[in-house]
Amino acid sequence: MITVFGSINMDLIATTDRLPKPGETVAGNGFATAAGGKGANQALAARRAGRYVHMAGAVGRDSFAADALALLDEAGTDLSLVEHVDGPTGTALILVGGDGENMIAVVPGANGLVTSADAETAIGGMSEGDILMLQLEVPVDAVERALSAARAKGITSILNLAPLIPDAPRLGRLADIVIANETEFERLAGQEGMDAQAREAALVRLHQETGQTLIVTLGGDGVVAIRDGAISRAQGLKIEPVDTVGAGDTFCGYFAASLDEGLDFASALRRAAVAGSLACLKSGAQPSIPTSADVAARI
Repeated sequence: MITVFGSINMDLIATTDRLPKPGETVAGNGFATAAGGKGANQALAARRAGRYVHMAGAVGRDSFAADALALLDEAGTDLSLVEHVDGPTGTALILVGGDGENMIAVVPGANGLVTSADAETAIGGMSEGDILMLQLEVPVDAVERALSAARAKGITSILNLAPLIPDAPRLGRLADIVIANETEFERLAGQEGMDAQAREAALVRLHQETGQTLIVTLGGDGVVAIRDGAISRAQGLKIEPVDTVGAGDTFCGYFAASLDEGLDFASALRRAAVAGSLACLKSGAQPSIPTSADVAARI
């Protein structure tokens, strides 16, 4: 079983020919809303990958709440651990440029009211060998409590170091598996501007210090990881991206699902990388997450 403890948002997405520079206004050419939040995205990805998934988090008592949960509910995700609290549902304001790159501002809303007690509740129904997946869009103390409780129960914890908050390096040391992009990994390693060789050396150093499985996503260059002392690499697909929003979350959800299914590490990386690539071919975070059949066909 996979439990995702994290954020649930409504994404407000504007498209432009190019992203604005600081202080600049550019004309938009499209607008849409879509369910999002890194926690919800990863939960839906794991569910679409074919696994049984609990989503734990919070939404507000507003008009966004039902829409934010709609695709999770439609996919058969267990939502019994989602609380409805006073105030707004979390929102993400997203600008997508003509080349598919994006800029995002996240307003926590109900996500900011998730507590350590909620973490205890989420872990309470889990058993040794289950998988807990977390991100950093809910309060730090709740994430820390979830990670500590998971370790005490023998639950495998996967922490995606996004967004890159000041506590990310410290919290990263508490997880069994850490997933980060290039920038996030540089913060974790305490070293900026790494080339491929420096990144691999940092992976080896951190792995020797902590024994953790470390995974670095590299966008179009695939993924590099270390587990049990061995470096692994995997490639996604060569694509022309439409929208990269949600690609990292799709990778995380598919990776967790693949481990839960019993795939070996290399196969899990490859499947997750292909899923992340496919997520770049449609707009929106959750609408773009591929099904297991889509991914299998491309592999």
